[in-house]
Amino acid sequence: MFGLEPGDRVLAVPPHPDDETLGAGGTIARLTEAGIEVHVLALACVTLPRWGAATNTARRRAEFEMACDVLGVAGRDIAWSDDHRARNLGAHLSELVRLLEAGHALSLAELRPEAMLIPAAGAVHQDHQAAHQGCYAAARPTGGLRHVPRLVLGFRGPEDHAWSPRSPHASVLVDITASSALKDKALNCYAGEMRDPGHPRSLDRIRAIDTATAAALGCERAEAFVPYRMAW
Repeated sequence: MFGLEPGDRVLAVPPHPDDETLGAGGTIARLTEAGIEVHVLALACVTLPRWGAATNTARRRAEFEMACDVLGVAGRDIAWSDDHRARNLGAHLSELVRLLEAGHALSLAELRPEAMLIPAAGAVHQDHQAAHQGCYAAARPTGGLRHVPRLVLGFRGPEDHAWSPRSPHASVLVDITASSALKDKALNCYAGEMRDPGHPRSLDRIRAIDTATAAALGCERAEAFVPYRMAW
């Protein structure tokens, strides 16, 4: 896939634990089944009132671990959990860039991945917007001063498909028909984050997005990515 070979590494950077599965779960499963190492560094998780009930970082970490196991993810971590920076990623962009460049065991400097999956520009959620900015800056060309992944692809969340008029065209399509059952299983690990039918984050709507994307390929289900760098 993408010219990657067994043993190559991919770093996925979701803003929150669950975004990696929502936007790229089928692709991650395809990569790991092909012998490619996928590592996931979720950026933020914080206990806050939401939808009438507080989030629970311990539960979300446990769900994240289960979903990563289902998808075959190698290394995984949540960078800022119940940390003041997790409450406002946009206010800590410089720290976020340093974290992604070399400030974590799953950073670009330490992991040296061939490919990077990042939140696409034009997202609805402010954390996704900040995560995109941080990832885009960390993956910038450096003239050999730091490791630069040769593939950088942007994934979108389910809300972005319905309410994000500024989102760039996602022209890289991945057939996830064979790995869709693993994506669904990983999504079901996030019992505290998934919603009732009809909500953008419900299993039926996510399947519908994948099915609509697949129409361009003539397959059953697919995921779409925005290409930021594709270099061979």
